[in-house]
Amino acid sequence: MDHAADTFRTDLMTITRHVLNEQSRHPESRGDLTILLSHIVLGCKFVASAVNKAGLAKLTGLAGETNVQGEEQKKLDVLSNEVFVNALVSSGRTCVLVSEEDEKATFVDPKLRGKYCVCFDPLDGSSNIDCGVSIGTIFGIYMIKNQDTVTLEEVLQPGKDMIAAGYCMYGSSCTLVLSTGNGVNGFTLDPSLGEFIMTHPDIKIPPKGKIYSVNEGNAKNWDTPTAKYVEKCKYPTDGSSPKSLRYIGRHGC
Repeated sequence: MDHAADTFRTDLMTITRHVLNEQSRHPESRGDLTILLSHIVLGCKFVASAVNKAGLAKLTGLAGETNVQGEEQKKLDVLSNEVFVNALVSSGRTCVLVSEEDEKATFVDPKLRGKYCVCFDPLDGSSNIDCGVSIGTIFGIYMIKNQDTVTLEEVLQPGKDMIAAGYCMYGSSCTLVLSTGNGVNGFTLDPSLGEFIMTHPDIKIPPKGKIYSVNEGNAKNWDTPTAKYVEKCKYPTDGSSPKSLRYIGRHGC
């Protein structure tokens, strides 16, 4: 056994350590957002485990329902929704939850309410479940003004007012990308530790890329500028190489 290597593995930037570091930047903080994020992380770990054994646990296939978008719900959709609703309510830091899988918002019991509202898609891209292709959880967190008189208006705030946002992608590895307003960082789940470890610090979008992602099935609905741009990606007129297309399931424009 390499004890030196094992010792090094204890000095890792876990997502918990990162969030606590961010909390220390705000002396007035009471740790409510840290607690809420820890419950979201727990939900992501639970869903990651369910996705990995979906075939064995007979979690693939349809659940017999449709969501608010009119899409047929998969069994993992329903399970993931229940996981996140329970995790968010039990955190004691939320007051209203808005899920793509539920027709109506969930208002938390006043005795368990906190000051945050969370909007989330518990399992985006679920049409890919049976194909073994990447799927993910998306979430955004807002702060409300008054938890005693919370209304749906509280979740209709502009994106610039978000307190935190992120997504967790379940694929060949489980990756969680998070922003709390101070840059964007990526964490990868280490199954042997059960911890998300920072693997992609300070993520930036490059000024130019070599890949474009688009759903050609929606081409008839594109406006003229979008159609021209995609055409330019395929057939550049400046002598450059065409961009590569990467599109999986529903992810793309």
